[in-house]
Amino acid sequence: MSHERIAIGRRRVVLGGLATAAALSAPRFAQAAGEPIVYGVSGPFSGDRAAYGAVWKKGMDMAVDEINAAGGIKGRPVQLIYQDTQSDPKQSVPVAQKFVDDPKIIAELGDFSSAASMAASPIYERGKLVQFGLTNSDPKFTKGGDYMWSTAPTMQMDAALMANIATKQLNGRNAAVFYQASDWGDTSQKVFVEQYKALGGKVAALENYLLTDKDFHAILAKARQANPDVLVLFSYYTDGALLLQQAQDVGLKGRILAATSCYSNKFLDLGGSAVDGTVMSVLFFPDDPRPAIQTFVTNYQKRYGEKPDQYGARAYDAVKIIAWGTEHGGPTREGIRKAFLSGETIPSLLFGSFKFDGERRVAHYDEALITVKGSKFTYYT
Repeated sequence: MSHERIAIGRRRVVLGGLATAAALSAPRFAQAAGEPIVYGVSGPFSGDRAAYGAVWKKGMDMAVDEINAAGGIKGRPVQLIYQDTQSDPKQSVPVAQKFVDDPKIIAELGDFSSAASMAASPIYERGKLVQFGLTNSDPKFTKGGDYMWSTAPTMQMDAALMANIATKQLNGRNAAVFYQASDWGDTSQKVFVEQYKALGGKVAALENYLLTDKDFHAILAKARQANPDVLVLFSYYTDGALLLQQAQDVGLKGRILAATSCYSNKFLDLGGSAVDGTVMSVLFFPDDPRPAIQTFVTNYQKRYGEKPDQYGARAYDAVKIIAWGTEHGGPTREGIRKAFLSGETIPSLLFGSFKFDGERRVAHYDEALITVKGSKFTYYT
């Protein structure tokens, strides 16, 4: 059965049919030997966002093991050095300096949040070390220098897409919007509100909160008085699940549309029945029938006993992309950057094959529309 996918251009949002992708082609390497090729990983391996970091590590470790089992990169094994930042800018900066000062490290992956990555960008730029922001949606991230690259859709693209979904798929005309009081949350809600109003929607309630907040009853009760027909969340899985649980407490109802950051198995675990019916768009979904996706899902499930979510897939893909850059440009900091600049058909699990555009991002994305049904993620129909 075919399912609708949503095609996103760098400066447009349109609805399209099921997109086809080229099969993922793994690089072929000689037998691994000699000194390892080392990449640094900066991310949240403890703290409130630790579940994202744990999934990252699963995807990255799996990619490394596959590369090394196939002989490494031109005979050399790949090694990752993980550093925990809790995705905090205050911690990402010293980690960046540590990576830059280590001549063995030829590229960096992370950090999880754009804020943590952008705080460290000047250090990576001065050290001429590729900073690969696999989840960095702030468009300013890749404008921080010549060594910043990202495979993440920008927050403007995601928020505009959510406005289209709210009106065209969910038929929502009266929205209550809840967003984190952060650069990501504030920018996203502004883009959403502007696009939603342009499509004829009305924003009945607009409420922000701190990531550290645990009691949302007051803002939810206030939104209930506006009688919205759709609830829009610019949240992580932790606060998103808690918001929806407390929405049940105060009797706030409506169709639910959440940012892709809620796409985590932890969202299901924490939210229980309260998150049923939540709709979101995602770059990766394990039920995608494409052969490369199904091979990845089968191997991941065999290794970890669970299906991967998009953060595991993004992390796996990022390591494979960095490995491609190393193979084609050479095992140096500058070699990887030059390979990314010139690459026309970079192999990718998520994109089939792609090239980076002038903003050092992927030019085109296809996302799947999914929902929570019976405490499981499934295609939205």
